[in-house]
Amino acid sequence: MESQRQAEAGKTVQRQRWKQDPEGVRANILEVALKEFADRGLSGARMDEIAAKTRTSKRMIYYYFGDKDGLYRKVLEQTYRKVRTGEKELMLDHLAPKEALRRLTEFTFDHHSRNPDFIRIVMIENIHHGEYLKHSDLIRGLNQEAISRIEAIYDKGLEQGVFRRGCSPLAIHWLISALSFFNVSNRVTFSLLFGDALHNHAGQLDLRSQVADAVLRFVADE
Repeated sequence: MESQRQAEAGKTVQRQRWKQDPEGVRANILEVALKEFADRGLSGARMDEIAAKTRTSKRMIYYYFGDKDGLYRKVLEQTYRKVRTGEKELMLDHLAPKEALRRLTEFTFDHHSRNPDFIRIVMIENIHHGEYLKHSDLIRGLNQEAISRIEAIYDKGLEQGVFRRGCSPLAIHWLISALSFFNVSNRVTFSLLFGDALHNHAGQLDLRSQVADAVLRFVADE
């Protein structure tokens, strides 16, 4: 009986802490939900499982996010916000165009490699034909910023005569995304077919450099 009272008291204290840190609670829910959606998909993920792995209750998850669709949409938005915030924090404006584009490419490669759940969530959203993304003004705005960032680098490269004319910022973004995305999305099958040489630590460092070289050769005025 005493142990039960202590357990209940502990839960009460924990609930009070949750109430004092709503942003921390939301962040914890989104972190857990990202893993569940990435592992099980939108259809396979269960709110009970998500709640059991968070620091809060199922009732509070519904309070913050409405329903499973609402939670999934917020997870999707959060994953895009994270990568775009990381790009912004690179502070590329003061760099020479080639250095700026290399740094952006290497950041994208590293981000995707270190965040496989981001890749899985994007794949899941493609399975659902972008149904949730198309209704998110936030995601569209964040990704337009990504194109504008590349456009600024590309225009500077044109002005300095180091980039060729005829490239579009959107195509440059596509190339960076495609090479970085495939590195994660097909990692298991590629490794099984061809071995792990490209996916051990040394292989990833070499591949990151080669991907950046490929992007720079694509835009170089040579």
